[in-house]
Amino acid sequence: MPHILFPTAFGTCGIAWNDTGLTGFQFPEETEALTEQHLAAKARSQPAPHPVPEWVQQLIARVQQHFLGKVQDFAGTKLDWTRVTDFQEAVYLHAQDIKPGYKKSYGEIAKLMALGHEAARAVGVALATNPWPLIVPCHRVVSAGGKMTGFSAPGGVRTKTRLLTLEGAELLSE
Repeated sequence: MPHILFPTAFGTCGIAWNDTGLTGFQFPEETEALTEQHLAAKARSQPAPHPVPEWVQQLIARVQQHFLGKVQDFAGTKLDWTRVTDFQEAVYLHAQDIKPGYKKSYGEIAKLMALGHEAARAVGVALATNPWPLIVPCHRVVSAGGKMTGFSAPGGVRTKTRLLTLEGAELLSE
């Protein structure tokens, strides 16, 4: 599977794909080398030969626009669902339903999946292993009290807060 790194206003991101769809997305790390290393390990990919498919180029342009504040909804992006379990796919589909500028809690997603509130932790674990952060907007899922918790992408909660602010979400201050 191929991957490519590309510049954004947040730093260098990475994207990997196959014929089915997107296989990985990587937020910027401290260095481009780390970004590529983590993407390659997560997506089991290699640097892309040129040319990059048109649909990948269009997605890269949309990600760049998003980070510039021209907020995008990535819900229609082709994803390779074979990379995740059925439970993860269900969680990710609910996350994709959260539009830019809005948030849901882990418990709300569990409830939408007809699971008990106690399944909120399982929802959180699924989101922590999301191979497509930003594209599947796990940053829009917060704790029941609205706290910024549990963001496994580089930068952690700081990145989560930065993304939600960029998208115009109402954030609580302590």
